[in-house]
Amino acid sequence: MTGILEGRVAIVTGAGRGLGRAHALELARQGARVVVNDLGTSGAGAGTSAGPAEEVVAEIRAAGGEAVANGADVADFAAAEALVHQAVATFGALDVLVNNAGFVRDRMLVNTSEEEWDAVIRVHLKGHFAPLRFAGAYWRQEAKAGRPRAARIVNTSSGAGLQGSVGQGTYSAAKAGIAGLTLVAAEELAPYGVTVNAIAPSARTRMTEGPFAATMAAPAEGFDRMDPANVSPVVAWLASEDSGDVTGRVVEIEGGRICLEDGWRHGPVAELDTRWNAADVGPAVRDLIKASPAPERPYGAR
Repeated sequence: MTGILEGRVAIVTGAGRGLGRAHALELARQGARVVVNDLGTSGAGAGTSAGPAEEVVAEIRAAGGEAVANGADVADFAAAEALVHQAVATFGALDVLVNNAGFVRDRMLVNTSEEEWDAVIRVHLKGHFAPLRFAGAYWRQEAKAGRPRAARIVNTSSGAGLQGSVGQGTYSAAKAGIAGLTLVAAEELAPYGVTVNAIAPSARTRMTEGPFAATMAAPAEGFDRMDPANVSPVVAWLASEDSGDVTGRVVEIEGGRICLEDGWRHGPVAELDTRWNAADVGPAVRDLIKASPAPERPYGAR
């Protein structure tokens, strides 16, 4: 297998099914040696199984690539550290981290339990931070030792985290946090040669089987816009050395459409040389709203 990732070593989390599986296969097809991480849980995060990760490894090897399986819980610090160590011990280095693992427990806010909130925030947000933290520490160490690498991190946010999604408040909060984490990590890791970007994919996976099933269905014929494999070439390019001038960005992908997200930025300003009187704030804010574009409404808004 040769391609734009020839000779590079990648970790893909949550790579046993759906988007993660498609990413692992595409990265391997482009020449990367891949650590296929998957805990093997259900779509709601229940249970574990080594099967999904091992099946993807077998598929990569059957196509002539190199891959190993990892069953770590990426939100566990010790397991995340061991995951990074496995990549280095097995393949001699680490160049790419694709953070993808996650699950959903959709609820309206007033019906969401504490356990559901904690579980979703943990797997998405902490499950991004823990591998990023240890991969980043490895690349900092390499840079300080005079062995800088053209390292890449690709995080997975979502339109739910950028525009919001009714019935997915917890998931939306976690994915918004990932977008913010991406911006900070891009700045902090830049001195070590690391770029950090995020994708906001739209694809047919176990996580979209519920509220979006109708729009995600595969067509009887023609281009399947919701095939997870449509997203993976963008991930592969972001993982390549060629993407070194791109960092701190969120890229939305659906089918053959690539959209560069335009996140929070300073807008119109009203300013006094003294403290505001509370009664004057309303008119000032309404004038600012009139001078600003209307925000996009959350997915599912009526």
